[in-house]
Amino acid sequence: MTQFRVRPARTSDVPQIISLVEPLVSRRILLGKERVDLYGAIQEFRVAEAPDGDRIIGAGALHAMWEDLGEVRTLVVADEWLGHGVGHALVERLVADARELGLSRLFCLTFEVDFFARHGFEDMGEETVAPEVYAELVRSHDDGVAEFLDLARVKQNTLGNTRMLKRF
Repeated sequence: MTQFRVRPARTSDVPQIISLVEPLVSRRILLGKERVDLYGAIQEFRVAEAPDGDRIIGAGALHAMWEDLGEVRTLVVADEWLGHGVGHALVERLVADARELGLSRLFCLTFEVDFFARHGFEDMGEETVAPEVYAELVRSHDDGVAEFLDLARVKQNTLGNTRMLKRF
């Protein structure tokens, strides 16, 4: 397969991002997101564009959670592009974006433990944050923050997943 390119997502990409995400949502691998939420978070997304420029073959988002902490969210690759470096390129771009924002840690909640381990993420086990940071984060209504904190209200989201962290 010829080379793809990774670029910032545009609002016109949202329908294709949804098409990539929906099969994984139905298999309970990814959490579904409302279309309105995807549009509202579009600046967080990077997409991998097929060589012909007509199709999105992968997507991923970087969400800042705290002054030094971000989350890789909604990482997805089209089935026919699995194993061709699309996921790698997206993670590398999100890590670069995280560094530009001044983050030094990235969190992800995933079934793809081996993939993320190859990219420097480690099972975070029971690791937590300082009590004063926890007190601030626990106020968030964001499910990703709740997953990071391992709160009871999101346990149905985290079953079978591994909470992983990368430091840089």
